[in-house]
Amino acid sequence: MARILAIANQKGGVGKTTTSINLAASLASIGKRVLLVDLDPQGNTTMGSGVDKRGLARTVYQLLLGEHTVADVRLSVSPGKYDLIPANQELAGAEVEMVSLGHREARLKNALQTIQVDYDFILIDCPPALNLLTLNGLCAAHAVIIPMQCEYYALEGLSDLVNTIKRVRMGFNPSIKIEGLLRTMFDPRNLLAQQVSDQLKQHFGDKVYQTIIPRNIRLAEAPGFGLPVLYHDKQSRGAQAYCQLANEILATAD
Repeated sequence: MARILAIANQKGGVGKTTTSINLAASLASIGKRVLLVDLDPQGNTTMGSGVDKRGLARTVYQLLLGEHTVADVRLSVSPGKYDLIPANQELAGAEVEMVSLGHREARLKNALQTIQVDYDFILIDCPPALNLLTLNGLCAAHAVIIPMQCEYYALEGLSDLVNTIKRVRMGFNPSIKIEGLLRTMFDPRNLLAQQVSDQLKQHFGDKVYQTIIPRNIRLAEAPGFGLPVLYHDKQSRGAQAYCQLANEILATAD
């Protein structure tokens, strides 16, 4: 049965999509069966996986509306070696259309139930907002990975997200928990980054992953080639960091 992890932070530009793509590829590279769900209307996870989001006939949009099943919309990604449920701008209208549907917060959860036995991990890339799409991601997930930069406003935004997860736990998904906090785009020469990192460890203890994702040009380049960084430059610090993260998640699961 798949472990479902939502990758979420309402703050944009913190590395959610980068983490989604590269964690999926890293888990797949060590033999895990992985499904990656793009739940962001921007479709960056789709494009970064090498899939042209323009003109896709079947996406997560149709899945949420109940027009197609997961089997209808998922794609095999090569060379990433994971499956993808893609997204494009069409998804932006889903929130309005889901308002009148029953169990609107559980549309994704219900859709994924039929294929959980097909995978070891299902990763959900949530949009940078606390909206109905993100709520669907959190309701479907067993746990949440929170990527974040160690900067001035990070802790304030983190507090909002933690409160949202608590509300989801009380109202919709009693078993959801924080899987871990992932420090991204980290520059050890930056004193503020070090200070915020220390504060995170003080407040959240072992919920902060030991793995740190560095600022790395190869990570920034890889989406332009439609590749996970592991297949762009496997020797890069970014690729090595995400492989380390995958192994840390597996060790924690064990």
